[in-house]
Amino acid sequence: MGLVFAVALGLDQFTKWLVQSNMDLGESIPVIDPVLSWHYILNPGAAFSIGTSVTWVFTLFQAAVVVYIAVIAARVRYTPWALALGGVAGGAAGNLVDRLFREPSFGMGHVVDFIAVPNFAVFNIADSFVVCSMIGVCLLIFRGVNLDGHRPEAEDAERAAARDEED
Repeated sequence: MGLVFAVALGLDQFTKWLVQSNMDLGESIPVIDPVLSWHYILNPGAAFSIGTSVTWVFTLFQAAVVVYIAVIAARVRYTPWALALGGVAGGAAGNLVDRLFREPSFGMGHVVDFIAVPNFAVFNIADSFVVCSMIGVCLLIFRGVNLDGHRPEAEDAERAAARDEED
């Protein structure tokens, strides 16, 4: 989990540094025209620039996500959960660093976004980690897998089947 967290946070901050060092705000560079470009923007809100006037709420939420995952980390004993939660925490931390330390002020900083695809929001590596990792979290929840890798419903079904065979 720690490795995924570090990769997500490090890759996010490194790519944002590259963009800010090599592009002008608002600049767009085609990468795979017309399906992918780098488009450097600063986003005060969430996805699709929602909530631009309540940036501090996103700061608190991202901090809460990182702290919550850190608290439950010791209970994680199943690699898919570790990967998924490490990705969520690393992505949340990547955007949290922007919120805390970028202009215009502490806790209300604008997030660097730069990955642009047609008919979608401009996003960053942290956003990608959060979304992909949350898909993993949802799959684990839908499968009924606990943080330790056990599936209580499956174990109950196995016990019931064993009882039926005994009868």
